[in-house]
Amino acid sequence: MEFLRPATWDEALAAKAEYPTALPIAGGTDVMVEMNFDVHRPSAILDLNRITELTEWSVDSDVVQLGASVPYSRIINELSGPLPGLALAAHTVGSPQIRNRGGVGGNLGGASPAGDAHPALLAAGRDVFVEVASQARGTRLIAIDDFYVGVKRNSMENDELIRRVHIPVADGPQQFSKIGTRNAMVIAVAAFGFALHPKNGTVGTGIGSAAPTPRRAVEAEEYLQGVLAERGLWESGDLLGTEVIQKFGELVKAAASPIDDVRGTADYRRHTLAVMARRTLTWTWNDYSKQIRSAA
Repeated sequence: MEFLRPATWDEALAAKAEYPTALPIAGGTDVMVEMNFDVHRPSAILDLNRITELTEWSVDSDVVQLGASVPYSRIINELSGPLPGLALAAHTVGSPQIRNRGGVGGNLGGASPAGDAHPALLAAGRDVFVEVASQARGTRLIAIDDFYVGVKRNSMENDELIRRVHIPVADGPQQFSKIGTRNAMVIAVAAFGFALHPKNGTVGTGIGSAAPTPRRAVEAEEYLQGVLAERGLWESGDLLGTEVIQKFGELVKAAASPIDDVRGTADYRRHTLAVMARRTLTWTWNDYSKQIRSAA
């Protein structure tokens, strides 16, 4: 097995071009587990830990440019304001040791439907983009909705690496909810991300661990957006009502296509998604209503 250790981004792209089957590793929180259990035995390992720019983030024109290797612990400590949904999701990742090593780039590269970052990224809006690059084709941005193409498969080419993720700064409350077989150190049985986007009158959803890929609950989004616009609720912040919350949960439930496995049945996953959808909607709307009242 070849072990490649570039010191710069350009060196990393050159190494990936020469060894397109090389497996990138940064935090290693997923890669090392798969290697230890012989799930994955790559011909080469591409160690990205010397590339400091991957551990940096910045804000440009109300968009956070999040380096692929920024650890979850720093997302929690430094980005809970601009990226509240992702910060909440980061809280649920593994143990403190894993949160100090793992980053969003690893979740995206692995593209597991159970990855904790995916629902939050989807809920953050359709203007979330994954920045990837190769030596041959240069840099391109992949919309988050186009990134996931199958079970543990993404739309990257073999010679591409993830550099950063472009995520709009939150303009409204966001939430994340996850259920597992225990309270910590657990892979999600199901997860749900939700966000309010009052600037453009939209809402965002993200379903995790309940379909072949992370996905949106599109009909639920469209239904809630219609209710909020028709009733003038964006302006008033008035109560949604039980009927609206209940229907939103049912539409989220209908958007899933889960399987039975050792962590839970398909029926249980659908049920939990409906519950999480109702709860996250209630929590975010209560926060939004308080903001409207305090601004009045």
